[in-house]
Amino acid sequence: MTGRNPNRTFTRWILAGVLALGALPAFAQDATATAAVAATTEAGRPASTNSMSMSDRALMLATDINRLVGGSRAEAATPPNRVQSVLSRALALLGTPYRWGGTSPEGGFDCSGLVGYVFRNALGIELPRVSREMAKTGELVASKAQLVKGDLVFFGKSGTVDHVGIYVGDGKFVHAPRTGRDVTVSTLETGYWGAKFLQGRRVAGI
Repeated sequence: MTGRNPNRTFTRWILAGVLALGALPAFAQDATATAAVAATTEAGRPASTNSMSMSDRALMLATDINRLVGGSRAEAATPPNRVQSVLSRALALLGTPYRWGGTSPEGGFDCSGLVGYVFRNALGIELPRVSREMAKTGELVASKAQLVKGDLVFFGKSGTVDHVGIYVGDGKFVHAPRTGRDVTVSTLETGYWGAKFLQGRRVAGI
């Protein structure tokens, strides 16, 4: 058994603090969990944090969160609504390993296992176990432009659904990608997932 990855532990520790304060990042960079949030890249910002100290990375993350979340302290103190509950639960799982058939943080997640776990534990909503059945529930969201935070997003080819994630805003979604990858945040605007996007679904009761 390998030891705990210190970068992953650091990221989860920071996320736990952020979520405890009620702050939710609007998006995270498409990256593996060891840098899912801390390695956000902007103009003038290094693309890698490997050479940075833990305190430097903590400062970077705090700056990014302030930029992404915005709003007043009064807004941050407002009890989370149902969408925020879904997003906070999902983002807290960044870094959990992918496992085919997985449905728990301890055992890992596949794509539909992650989505089902989040909605069950955040809102008590039971969704179908597999992505193609999830794609038959709720209200259809036909285009990317109509997506709102908390919507389910579905991907596949030739019209057949084979992957699902949760939309977090700004063209990004959280998901469990595949074997060898951890739960992360990716873009559906361009690239691989952009080309595979099929539809969104708005879950009843959220």
